[in-house]
Amino acid sequence: MPSSPIRKLVPYAEEATKQGKHIYYLNIGQPDIKTPEVALKAIKESDIDVIAYSRSEGSEIYRQKISAYYSKHDIQVNHDDIIVTTGGSEALLFAFGSIMDIDDEIIIPEPFYANYHGFSTASGVKIVPVISKIEDNFALPPIEEFEKLITPKTKAILICNPGNPTGYLYSKEEIQKLAAIVKKYDLFLIADEVYREFTYDGHEHYSVMQETEIGNHTIMIDSVSKRYSMCGARVGCLVSKNKALIQTVLKFAQARLSPPTLAQIASEAALETPQSYFDDVIEEYIGRRNTLISELQNIPNVKVATPKGAFYCIAELPVKNSDDFAQWLLEHFDINGETVMVAPAGGFYSTPGIGLNQIRIAYVLKKESLVKAVNIIKEALNVYKD
Repeated sequence: MPSSPIRKLVPYAEEATKQGKHIYYLNIGQPDIKTPEVALKAIKESDIDVIAYSRSEGSEIYRQKISAYYSKHDIQVNHDDIIVTTGGSEALLFAFGSIMDIDDEIIIPEPFYANYHGFSTASGVKIVPVISKIEDNFALPPIEEFEKLITPKTKAILICNPGNPTGYLYSKEEIQKLAAIVKKYDLFLIADEVYREFTYDGHEHYSVMQETEIGNHTIMIDSVSKRYSMCGARVGCLVSKNKALIQTVLKFAQARLSPPTLAQIASEAALETPQSYFDDVIEEYIGRRNTLISELQNIPNVKVATPKGAFYCIAELPVKNSDDFAQWLLEHFDINGETVMVAPAGGFYSTPGIGLNQIRIAYVLKKESLVKAVNIIKEALNVYKD
């Protein structure tokens, strides 16, 4: 089982903290945005007497409300097309287990969310990467590159939209190209859409579920974690119009009994979050993104892709190995007792030797902190020796 490139540096951060250093955490997508009051209130005012199991597929009322939420986003699904899961992570594990057997293959544009490595390992599945490039802002690789990789073992293509770790937002045209290829080769198209609300510069999110002609081929993964700043609730869902798939996923759901009961109460209430909440959050993230990208572009020999969504970016540094640099930052460098924790990007690739000089930055801190953090990285690069 692979280590998380996001979390494996935690022991070094803990030691730095013991030494009295203040750390700017840019390594993990834990928003500092306040959870909607309506969700917190639902937990505090709950009159529940027994925290009992819920249904394996999740509360019917909650699934009906999720269906209504999707309808507002031009995604037409019924409540019985939805399985509530323990976070988007479990939804992905259920999807892998339901459509693939040992040694089957899944094509994923890289860099990709690092835990896809873990899900594939746990399922005995082989990731076949197709490389997207920082020079292209991590846009969808040419569809011909996907076709070259398809074998009898290929069962699915997986994308994250908007992307973690790149922040790239796939266009309607790119989604339609993927839809055509999965239909042609009878594959599944899995879309991790947990950052749907976070799109910038006038761009709109286009879901794979809007490609209704390939309904039997599409699987959508979703979560309350980032949308409502409820990472610790551990509530997500898997959505598909494919009835046979849903019945198989339900067997996995039954094996783990049920998703969290209290967290579903909070998640159901969170669906009542007013649009003004998202307007404010998106405005905040746009400001953070612009600040971060501007500061990074001022560092000599640093290359950075501009995100269109989510709250991550990939930066290419003038170093040979960002793992070593990230550890060195925590162990040996600080400015006035302050240092930075970043996520080395090599762990977001599966092609050996790719991305070793890149880092992923999560802009989940206030603008003032981002400026200070990037300045620390800038000064560190001036003295760091590979």
